[in-house]
Amino acid sequence: MTRSLESYRDLFPVLKEQLYLNHAGVAPTSLRAAEAVRGWMEDIVHHGIKHERGWEAHCERVRGLAARLINAEPGEIAFVRNTSHGLGLVAEGLDWTPGDEVVVASSLEYPSNVYPWLHLKDRGVTVREIQTPEGGVTPEAVAAALTPSTRLVAVSSVQFATGYRTDLDAVGALCERAGVLFCVDGIQSVGCIPVDVKKSRIHFLSADSHKWMLGIAGIGFLYVAKDVLPRLRPVLVGWRSTTDAWNFNRSHFELRPDAGKLEEGSAAYTGIYALGAALELLHEVGVDAISARIRELLGQLETGLRGLGCDVGPAPEHRAGILTFLPPEGEARALGAWLAGREVALSVRRGRVRLSPHFYNLPEEMDRLVELVRTHRG
Repeated sequence: MTRSLESYRDLFPVLKEQLYLNHAGVAPTSLRAAEAVRGWMEDIVHHGIKHERGWEAHCERVRGLAARLINAEPGEIAFVRNTSHGLGLVAEGLDWTPGDEVVVASSLEYPSNVYPWLHLKDRGVTVREIQTPEGGVTPEAVAAALTPSTRLVAVSSVQFATGYRTDLDAVGALCERAGVLFCVDGIQSVGCIPVDVKKSRIHFLSADSHKWMLGIAGIGFLYVAKDVLPRLRPVLVGWRSTTDAWNFNRSHFELRPDAGKLEEGSAAYTGIYALGAALELLHEVGVDAISARIRELLGQLETGLRGLGCDVGPAPEHRAGILTFLPPEGEARALGAWLAGREVALSVRRGRVRLSPHFYNLPEEMDRLVELVRTHRG
């Protein structure tokens, strides 16, 4: 990539108003994504359904962009409303038997990766806890939680509250050796760091687009490895789930063999068009460049905040796009509110301030954040 990262800032007008460090929460979307949605809206306003075939073709291009981002095949990608939707399709679609266990760090994970598994209780499925004394899921902790009854391991690629990055390659290899399914909540990594579902031996990965992918809420994608697709029963079915979807003159109930069987009805064109523009931008910049830039910005933040006596984590080797800190006086919530009042977008999670810059943030913005924290301390 020859274009400078800073040159993309004009695509995000919010940066003129706020110091935006909350991409692990809700990211701003770009002018390109807005224009893509506006273009589709103008089309249907002025031409009705005339260009529907073009819309469908575009959706397939977006499916391909999503697949490329995580090294999957297009046929392994289904569009979903959000991360919870995708994880729910997995939880409800597998053929559980009483006594099966799901291994998950329920005390640490975001609820989206806990509730779908707890909901299986009435089907005789037990949730077994992964111990997380270090604030993250380690391969050793997963191994300790496995039993002969383990059917599936569910983890987040990056923990939302602590920022701890899971070693997906190691956990995936462990699951493969144990003969269990591997399901990943990928919302805190896809668009932030490289993700390779094949290398990591992942069977299922779900991610919404409104965080690191720089899309909008209400659209994301679910990856289902093609070798386990036959084992996943669609929770809902409709005309689009079938092999002869566009033939409305007969009923021919044969489910598609690819992940498209999980899309039961009409496409969410506005969301998919926004997602497409967002994914094109990520591919244009390059995930390796994005990851490197975020790593540099977080390193700069860590140095500055440690210089103020803050407790900072996670360690660089366990870091993706999130840095959390606790000021010496321990008043994270008060500090977070004070910073928000000064147009800093951030989050407070589990008693710590959470910062999450993206590739277009500037080094001088990191200096500004540190100086604001210094000012608050007086």
